[in-house]
Amino acid sequence: MSADSLDRLTIDKSRQTVKSGHGRYSRTIWALVVVVIAGIGLYLYRGRVTTIEATSVSQVYPTQSFTLLNASGYVVAQRKAAVASKTTGRLEWLGVEEGSLVKAGQVIARLENLDLQAVVRQSREGVQSAKATLEQARAELADAENSFKRQKTLLKQGIVAQADYDVAEARFKRAVAAVAAGEAGVRGAVASREGASINLDYSLIRAPFDGVVLTKNADVGDIITPLGAAANAKAAVVTIADLASLQVEADVSESSLGLVKQGQPCEITLDALPGMRFRGVIHMIVPTADRSKASVMVKVRFVDNDNRILPEMSAKVAFLEHEAGKTDQQPRLAVNPAAIARSGGREGLYLIKGERVVFVPVTKGAKLGDLIEVSGVKSGDRVVLKPLDKLKDGDRVALPEKK
Repeated sequence: MSADSLDRLTIDKSRQTVKSGHGRYSRTIWALVVVVIAGIGLYLYRGRVTTIEATSVSQVYPTQSFTLLNASGYVVAQRKAAVASKTTGRLEWLGVEEGSLVKAGQVIARLENLDLQAVVRQSREGVQSAKATLEQARAELADAENSFKRQKTLLKQGIVAQADYDVAEARFKRAVAAVAAGEAGVRGAVASREGASINLDYSLIRAPFDGVVLTKNADVGDIITPLGAAANAKAAVVTIADLASLQVEADVSESSLGLVKQGQPCEITLDALPGMRFRGVIHMIVPTADRSKASVMVKVRFVDNDNRILPEMSAKVAFLEHEAGKTDQQPRLAVNPAAIARSGGREGLYLIKGERVVFVPVTKGAKLGDLIEVSGVKSGDRVVLKPLDKLKDGDRVALPEKK
């Protein structure tokens, strides 16, 4: 082998060094590419948006699970009166306003009555005059009676003439008649005094029963008449209602009338007090149908009185299958059972927080109609209904656009 051949077999260390450096550079490039691809994949995964359907956690009452029928109506006072005067006069004083509580017999307004007061005073004096006349007649009767008795005795003895006796007898009879007239005069004067007092009392407008003033229909200075037919005249001064007689008058469809009966327990809700539930009982099923609405009026009375319940409030009535217990009157949180998902061996709900969902473990309870009781969330929370199998904790979500 020649010397040139041996030289060619020598390892070129310079070229080996360059090639080794190029390998390390290639590996670094590939590592960066892998990191970038992983980052892009993670970004795309985190940026993925899932379109969902949502539902809400509701506050429900157990009575909803044994409600036979629902109806709507209004609170109506069964005892209500438009209080007016029996005589015509100018309103001089008004002592109540809307919302005032009144007692039976309480004077709530007064008409001008100076003339009536004068008549009462005159009638009282008439009674005194009649009584004085009666006393005078009785004194005259006593004297005439004594004189008559003496004349009668003397006549028997033959001392006086028959004419003197007859005069004494006539005087006695006139005295008796005068006393009778005096007694009648007293009775007439007393009756006149009572009539004047009654007319005076008619100028005082009183509350017919315990209640609350609903409306004030007249002001001081208005002319009040029993019929209100005169121009610019008012008939009713105030309108009052007995709040203890409040009932809900609800319309029940004729086709559903078989589901209700007198004495049936009910649950009443008022639009003005949405968080309250009131116990009720069917008081009456009015035996007349409304042909225009094909319904029958059902009157439901309140079992418990509450000062916040006012006439003409709109109400909803739930006719129950059986009476509600204390636990049935307490609200519970419930959700559509289809919204409950499993994650990591736990049951829970995907709670919507802005644009993402958070898995919240919950505990299931009793079934309440079409819903199921849950704990661990609050009323009004928005949760995912579907698709549950495509979601994970922290995923971005969006609701479908409204058309």
